[in-house]
Amino acid sequence: MNGDGQAASHWFDDEAGPVVRPYAMTRGRTSHAAQHRLDLIAVVVTEPHVDDPEADHSLSPEHVDIVELCREAPQSVAELAAELDLPVGVVRVLIGDLVDEEYVHVSRPVPPAELPDESVLRDVISGLRAL
Repeated sequence: MNGDGQAASHWFDDEAGPVVRPYAMTRGRTSHAAQHRLDLIAVVVTEPHVDDPEADHSLSPEHVDIVELCREAPQSVAELAAELDLPVGVVRVLIGDLVDEEYVHVSRPVPPAELPDESVLRDVISGLRAL
């Protein structure tokens, strides 16, 4: 401690602002019922009927940020975590909340096993060129 009763070293600087732990953002939850659909490449899209998420005072600032980012363009779970600088687990829980409240929906890319075979696509292209 220094002479004025303050600790000599701070674990954050004065410009950092308030620090919120990830478990506080999720109210202690580590998973969500929709978690099984929220892998890193799942795409989050804002519902068309959503006007102003800031008007809903039950949403946290992080919830609002997710809705706003997805309104600009669909975002993957990984992109949202990177953009918000939050752990993926926290982002998954927050997205699950937004899905429950119908602010966003989650779509999944087509699994590779369901994509057409490359040889079929080449045959289609060859057939179109022959026209």
